[in-house]
Amino acid sequence: MSDSPLIAVDIGNSSTKVGWSFESPAPGGLPAPRETRTLATGQPPRDELLAALPREHCRWHIASVHRDGTRVLMKWLDRHRSSDEVCLLNYQNLPITIRVEFPERVGLDRLAAAVAANGLRQPGRPAIVVDAGSAITVDLVAGDGAFEGGVILPGFQMSAEALYGADLLPLAILAPNDEPPPVVGKNTEAAIRSGLFWGAVGAVREIVDRMSAQLDQQPEIYVTGGDLRQLTEHLGDEASFVPNMVLSGIAVAAERG
Repeated sequence: MSDSPLIAVDIGNSSTKVGWSFESPAPGGLPAPRETRTLATGQPPRDELLAALPREHCRWHIASVHRDGTRVLMKWLDRHRSSDEVCLLNYQNLPITIRVEFPERVGLDRLAAAVAANGLRQPGRPAIVVDAGSAITVDLVAGDGAFEGGVILPGFQMSAEALYGADLLPLAILAPNDEPPPVVGKNTEAAIRSGLFWGAVGAVREIVDRMSAQLDQQPEIYVTGGDLRQLTEHLGDEASFVPNMVLSGIAVAAERG
């Protein structure tokens, strides 16, 4: 494997996260990026990213679920970082067994987060990974480390925009760092914000409970993605928040590749 610094990229439907300066993990831990930037998917990165990146030759490992976002980033790399190595990942590049009908159709962000979960969970114990972005995904990692599939439901912004399409309903914004809203909203926007957050909490809790009921032992639960950090405390003692699981999973794949 090359000694060049790794830059991991997670291209999502609405945002793209870039991470680098990965720390060597402690035993039982994950490689974690010390530096991250979040970009709008489909828009060329700003000069600020170029100035912040390492100056030396780097390896880019890119997991994408957005073809146009990939095209825009590749064009930018060709213009500004043409000497760097670039690897566009596919499901075969990720060190995980995938037990679904069409593995090539699974979002690489889901698979990379599952790879990260395998670096965290106790041997032989299953795990459930909850990731909140444009969509909220809840995925099962079996006790033997295989990706078993899961559930996809709309994220906050997608749900808010769907409601905004109705006559007289405002567009309600639920920012990642906002405190959980009161359950009883005192105006229309507050009622929508309550529905977005507590509806997601209820949906994810029900899915986690039903997945857990099918298992021989209680799974470990990992929550990642900025939109649902506050959800963690509502999923019981087994749940923990782990930032940047997708980027860490990409780093694991790069180390083993």
